[in-house]
Amino acid sequence: AVTKADVEQYDLANGKTVYDANCASCHAAGIMGAPKTGTARKWNSRLPQGLATMIEKSVAGYEGEYRGSKTFMPAKGGNPDLTDKQVGDAVAYMVNEVL
Repeated sequence: AVTKADVEQYDLANGKTVYDANCASCHAAGIMGAPKTGTARKWNSRLPQGLATMIEKSVAGYEGEYRGSKTFMPAKGGNPDLTDKQVGDAVAYMVNEVL
């Protein structure tokens, strides 16, 4: 499970900046099964896999199912110019919003 100590290892202020510019377009509305930012019930099933796994999936991209609906996370949120660190900061920011 993810703890506050896990997310505090990341630059959450930078994560918010990256989120606002790249992630909010899907995560604010839950498009394509994206867990909505700030909605704990959408994140609770994902938290047990750990922050590192969530970041890996966000960097590499992910396709799957969640409660019978198709989900899709493009690699680096569809922005190949993002660094792995920027993606990690953004994921940590979103997770921090539900801890």
